[in-house]
Amino acid sequence: MRHARERPHRLAVRGPAGGLDYAALAERVRGAAARLRRRGAAPGALVALGLADPVELVTAVLAADLAGATPLVGDPAWDPARWARVAGDAPVAVLVREPLPAAPGPLAGAFPGADPAPSDLAWACFSSGSTGRPRAVLRTRASWTDSFPHLSELAGIGGDDVVLVPGPLVSSLYAFAALHSLAVGATALLAGGRPPASWVGEATAVHTVPHRLPALLERPGRLRAAAVGGAALPPGARGRARRAGVRLLAYYGATELSFVAADPDGHGLRAFPGVEIQVRGRDGDRLGEVWARSPWLAEGYLAGAGGPLRRDGDGWTTVGDLAEPYHGGGVLRVRGRGDGAIQTGGATVVPEDVEEVLRTVPGVGDVVVVGAPHPELGAVVTAIVESAGSPPPRAALEATARAGLDAAQRPRRWYALPSLPRTPTGKPARALVAARLAGGDPDLRRLT
Repeated sequence: MRHARERPHRLAVRGPAGGLDYAALAERVRGAAARLRRRGAAPGALVALGLADPVELVTAVLAADLAGATPLVGDPAWDPARWARVAGDAPVAVLVREPLPAAPGPLAGAFPGADPAPSDLAWACFSSGSTGRPRAVLRTRASWTDSFPHLSELAGIGGDDVVLVPGPLVSSLYAFAALHSLAVGATALLAGGRPPASWVGEATAVHTVPHRLPALLERPGRLRAAAVGGAALPPGARGRARRAGVRLLAYYGATELSFVAADPDGHGLRAFPGVEIQVRGRDGDRLGEVWARSPWLAEGYLAGAGGPLRRDGDGWTTVGDLAEPYHGGGVLRVRGRGDGAIQTGGATVVPEDVEEVLRTVPGVGDVVVVGAPHPELGAVVTAIVESAGSPPPRAALEATARAGLDAAQRPRRWYALPSLPRTPTGKPARALVAARLAGGDPDLRRLT
């Protein structure tokens, strides 16, 4: 709203269907907020948003916030029944699946809004696809907005930039990028998927995931700054960025933790401003769990859903990521997720969610899902099916995956075993399966 007053004709957002300057965006947000209030979005209520157009989605997010509600961003492909499943026990006041029309006349201009406070529950999003076990992460306003100045300084992104946001806003990484761009007064190019080549040429900054970076660096155009998170940088990325004249910020975090560590200069990940880090492991262990304490932590999961987030009594939080031993002020060397969660192309996939769906395929005795290393995506989702006889056809497995899983969750590689290795309690031994896969176990049969 401040930018609408001070720079009304500055382009705020552009999407595939067009753009809005700051004045027009502010008026659209006011009108949409009034419309939401009429539909029952009282202060503190949950407003579920499933809009395909990224400009309409950002407008609805800001409108829900202006109305004092909590926006919950989901997949635009979800129908009302799927929304009911993923929201679980959370009381959704309004479900928005069509663009919000602005309320006409004086109501739009006179909308009173709600008094924003740092402790408002101002954001909710899904940390991964949530088939069977929803995990929507709740976040206070301050846990995002107070980190904006730190990101601006580390990445060198400011109000005169044109920021390319190449992915869907259902991802918290890209949603954060879009709202940070608007907060600083920049122009946000919201591609919602693969950006047009002309947009890449216009952008002076980008906030993205590692596997998209090489293509951007091949033809950098005006690009001068890149913030990259979600997985480790691909080999040679920093050198290519340097040769292209692009300032590169790599960072590590999680949907539940937000920023944990950042590497602005290639010297390794160090604690993000305001963050304390511990790596907790037993003496003699090569790796331990990463714990963080900071102002940027999420409040938890919507409706008390379970998930990898754990807390201790002193304000420390973990999602089970593993790292080498760490000394305060030093470099953090992250080595993966201890609970088996898979980081693929900036998305977090929980194996149990995928396994639950695949077990419904006739002929599947059991299944283990792991991440197989990938040079660009970080990992690819890989399913190992237990079948005493002939395993089900790959086509049947893929059809079930398409019907019940979001795109990031669907396995890209498939194997079969006559019998999965198991722990003493009878559970499939995920770590052993992953080791056998990495070691090229000849008993693992590739399904084609």
